[in-house]
Amino acid sequence: MNLKVHDCVSFMLIRGDQILLEKRKLTKTVDPGLMAIPGGHVEPGESLVDALMREVEEELTVKPLLYFPLCSLYHPTTELQRLHYFVVTDWQGSLSAQEAEDLIWTSVYESEPATVAADNIALAEYRRVILPMLNENNGTD
Repeated sequence: MNLKVHDCVSFMLIRGDQILLEKRKLTKTVDPGLMAIPGGHVEPGESLVDALMREVEEELTVKPLLYFPLCSLYHPTTELQRLHYFVVTDWQGSLSAQEAEDLIWTSVYESEPATVAADNIALAEYRRVILPMLNENNGTD
């Protein structure tokens, strides 16, 4: 069996202790109507960072300024996707939903705010790996 894997980037915009989720349009082919971390496909020949920059601007009309990779997870939909999650902590411009029905800020501490399992796993990784480092740094100022 030969499965084709589609590489995608997912971007976790973080503002304080909140994360941005999108309510996907019911007309979307993949994950219609679900609450998800925004993202999109990596184009042929495109690096993950190039895809991140392009997709964030296309979907949210902002330009990432500070970002780092977090993890990669598989997400089976109508195709098998490998989601490469990035944390974006600073951006330029005003957020505007271009492809989603709505954008919602929710707490990073909420255990399962998304309806996409991989997104909740990625958020758990953010809480497990990044939050302790942030809290440790905030305590040493």
